[in-house]
Amino acid sequence: MNALSAVRKRKGQAKMIGELLKKRCAKSMGALLLGTLLALSSGCASRHIVEAPTGRFQIQPGAFNQYSPEQDVEIGKQAQKEVRRQMPVLPDSSPVTKYVQRLGQQLTARSPGPNQWPFSFHVVNIKEINAFALPGGPVYVNVGTIRAADDEAQLAGVMAHEISHIVLRHSTEQASKAALAQFPLAVLGAAIGQSTTGQLAQLGASIGAQSLFLKYSRDAEREADLLGSQIMYDAGYNPYEMAEFFAKLEKEGGSGGPQFMSDHPNPGNRVESVSRAISKYPKKNYRKDSPEFEQIRSEVAKMKPLTSQQVAQQQKQEQEPEPRPQQQTQIGNINLQNVMPSGRFRVFDHNAYQISYPDNWQVFGDANSAATIAPPAGVAENAIAYGVIISGVRPESDGESLDRITQDLLGSLRRSNPGLRVSGDAKDIRVNGARGKSVYLVGHSPVQGQNGPVQERDWLVTLKRRDNSILHLVFISPDRDFGGMAPAFEQMLRSVRIK
Repeated sequence: MNALSAVRKRKGQAKMIGELLKKRCAKSMGALLLGTLLALSSGCASRHIVEAPTGRFQIQPGAFNQYSPEQDVEIGKQAQKEVRRQMPVLPDSSPVTKYVQRLGQQLTARSPGPNQWPFSFHVVNIKEINAFALPGGPVYVNVGTIRAADDEAQLAGVMAHEISHIVLRHSTEQASKAALAQFPLAVLGAAIGQSTTGQLAQLGASIGAQSLFLKYSRDAEREADLLGSQIMYDAGYNPYEMAEFFAKLEKEGGSGGPQFMSDHPNPGNRVESVSRAISKYPKKNYRKDSPEFEQIRSEVAKMKPLTSQQVAQQQKQEQEPEPRPQQQTQIGNINLQNVMPSGRFRVFDHNAYQISYPDNWQVFGDANSAATIAPPAGVAENAIAYGVIISGVRPESDGESLDRITQDLLGSLRRSNPGLRVSGDAKDIRVNGARGKSVYLVGHSPVQGQNGPVQERDWLVTLKRRDNSILHLVFISPDRDFGGMAPAFEQMLRSVRIK
């Protein structure tokens, strides 16, 4: 079975930010994200907001996120390295940066939520109006944004908005959704290749300044507006200034506005929504400006920031040749005695399930991750010839049927492996009380015969959990050996206990 091809190394910058990661992550996120954490593991839900009767917003578990908060931080650290390599970030010693850091600290002191994020603030010497946040804490503000703000409150609004994206974990939630398209094969490279730390480092590097973590949905923008308005209020700024600044950019248009609004789409009635949200707050006197802001604004007026086009041109000149896509590892002819399951079984106790497996096979993964269980001789760095891949998926809607989810997984498998085809219809099954679907596929094995790859047979089983998430198992073997493997595969499936 093919693992996902390695992400093509592309560079980009603010203006190109939207397209680059969108193209890259479709390929890379599956291999990196879903191998990092099993989709069914607890404690990794992203957080959305609900409004209390007082008008205050409270953070609660929201849509599914395959990352833990600690992994958000690690991804952000790795992405920062790429941002600094690709973009003209002002040094921390710059008076402009120091001012933005002080303002950011005032705002983050008021940020809600259970996680203490290691926020950091940076200024990018780019003319266009924009700002972005990376997972786990880093916030970047373009020089053009400081120039465009009429007062400190408007700049604070932009920063509070970006802080809210971090607190609500919109970035990695969005990345998790992007990964679902490649879900079934995603665990391969991660489970039998790199360590979790290595996967996060590679993912962070691939993100860099790219746009999956910049171009948010309108729902995410609405939430960042509302939570950002609360942060502003608590820090002493009028939340209305944030909505007014965004409205100003949308109205003025020009070379800077569209880029910012493309990355931060108007969720609709932005000004009215924020005004309604803050109407329940007690009245107070707001601070709007400061002598320091006026001094910094004068400072940036003298600067000569680069345009996004200039930065992109510099990157193009420095760009390394694109590597060829990673090919599936070929495995030579395997001695069947080295992979045949023994008659003795041991238990793998995962946080989401329990399964028995042959004691001469090995578990690649742990109790919190996606797992591959296979004989050591039957796997290579990014390929598996014998064994089972176990992972999970949470549908976007609780109303999705098991049949529909199974068909979506089959579609993802076929898209990831063009030579793969379904063999027969999906059958209804039950495994220790859990409803499921069973379907077979055939394709090309990494095992090489005299005339090239031998035929592979895969057995996909999907099982529904009580919380509507799906556990899925893909049993894999060359077709010629599947009959000999089937008793062990069936015994493994019969042993599955979903938690």
